Amino acid sequence: MTRTAWSGTENLPREGGYIVAANHMTNLDPLTFAHFLYDNGIAPKILAKAPLFKVPVLAGILRATGQIPVYRNTSSAGESLAAAVTAISDGDVVAVFPEGTLTRDPELWPMVGKTGIARLALITKAPVVPVAQWGPQNVLHRYGKLLRPFPRKLVTVVAGPPVELDDLYDRPQDTATLREATERVMDAITALLATIRDEEPPAVRYDMRKPLAQDEKRVGGDHATHPELP
Repeated sequence: MTRTAWSGTENLPREGGYIVAANHMTNLDPLTFAHFLYDNGIAPKILAKAPLFKVPVLAGILRATGQIPVYRNTSSAGESLAAAVTAISDGDVVAVFPEGTLTRDPELWPMVGKTGIARLALITKAPVVPVAQWGPQNVLHRYGKLLRPFPRKLVTVVAGPPVELDDLYDRPQDTATLREATERVMDAITALLATIRDEEPPAVRYDMRKPLAQDEKRVGGDHATHPELP
């Protein structure tokens, strides 16, 4: 269903465990993200929401390939972080969507990330490679259920150099430090996506905690100005 344009693969370490973090626009882009990594000889451990591990057939595939369930807002939430830490210490590559869900930005720019990526990076001190992808949303709209495979769509995926976090390793892992690390990762992903799209990203990153105010400020409360979006 796609034509692929991969670049920045020289930024993917060839040994040792590390983290790859990407933007998230549609339910299809976990596959394009994984495709990019597999094409470069990497079998990633993807952090995926726990309900997927109850879907017939898919659940078996996820478990057989060692993917990591994420238990949101439950007492088991810490198990996801522990499993990811173990995977990295075992030399695996852990793939993460730092936003934690599909972006709510009306133009599909990365929104404010969750601090799980920062906790994982600061605990393991593993490299964090930012990745931006653009094109999967043309095959399957955000929240869409109907695939549009024809004509084949171009999917561009770019990996950037690891995000500089070394100066944060010895700081207390308080809210300020976690937010700083998270913002650096999101900034790197956004910069890569801006290059792919050849556009300027919003000056203010979309924040799910303040959706109404941002919608009015950035798009005048009228999403109809973006007909390409569902």
